[in-house]
Amino acid sequence: MPQGDKSSYTDKQKRQAAHIEAGYENKGVGTKTAEARAWATVNKLTGGGKKSGSGRNKK
Repeated sequence: MPQGDKSSYTDKQKRQAAHIEAGYENKGVGTKTAEARAWATVNKLTGGGKKSGSGRNKK
């Protein structure tokens, strides 16, 4: 998966990022910066996109 690919994110995470990005843009932050900050926030809140692999989340 190339860097910047958002296909592994859920629809909810994509909606969150769009909403956060719009808020930053309303505050006067540039488009690219707003997008980067929005995805960084989503990653911090949710731990990133869906991760594949057998045995994940097992203790």
